[in-house]
Amino acid sequence: MTIRFAIVAIVAGAALAGAGAANAGRRCDARPPAPQAVERGMQLAQQTAAALDAAHARDGTRVVLLARAGQDLTKYGQHWSHVGWAYRGAEGPWRVVHKLNECGTDRSVLMRQGLGEFFLDDPWRYEAAWVAPPPALQQALWPLLQDNRRAGTLHQPRYSMVSYAWGTRYQQSNQWAIETLALAAEPGLARREQAQAWLRLKDYRPATLRIGALTRLGGRMTAGNVAFDDHPDAQRFADRIETVTADSVLEWLPRALQAAPAQRLAL
Repeated sequence: MTIRFAIVAIVAGAALAGAGAANAGRRCDARPPAPQAVERGMQLAQQTAAALDAAHARDGTRVVLLARAGQDLTKYGQHWSHVGWAYRGAEGPWRVVHKLNECGTDRSVLMRQGLGEFFLDDPWRYEAAWVAPPPALQQALWPLLQDNRRAGTLHQPRYSMVSYAWGTRYQQSNQWAIETLALAAEPGLARREQAQAWLRLKDYRPATLRIGALTRLGGRMTAGNVAFDDHPDAQRFADRIETVTADSVLEWLPRALQAAPAQRLAL
């Protein structure tokens, strides 16, 4: 869930001027990426763009949920770490709107990037996955993602990378993505609680991570972007952290919303 380079940031209503570096889970690192990492990231971006262009030419696909494997989450049973919404502009190219954490703090911003920036992350694996929503949802998402104000409607700047799936105190990156999908499907929504009610109605099932008390305590004391106080006590004290993971979203879209199965690409 990390990105070290951000070109254009957006917030509800306007472009974010003077934003600092942002990531989606790690501390900021001022070191430039190794040339090999840049080369591989750009190669993955180019291959992803080619695959998405082929889907566009074949069936008109112009919005997909795009995932990357930025961190090793295998001990939690997860393969993918972060998702964003990729859309194809009227004349191309593909752009990605996604939510990123500000330098390991409890704050976040929405970013609009090219595929190259999205994958310039020294990831755990050089892999991508995407799901194309049904055409009606793509049609609703496409203008929303290009409108800074609408894209930020349900953005909660307070960030925790393990925020409670059905809470509103914090919001992590994958959570913003699916709540914004709900907004596109039901434009009359105005609050996150309403978006989450839609997600429940559509049978979204968050992941339950097993995170013990010592790990929770260490994370809360050493990282500003980790908080557990929004989780129900009964679940938290049983070491059951219910949160929105990239894997759970990629599984849910084809199962519940009749999206095409996830596509994968690896270097």
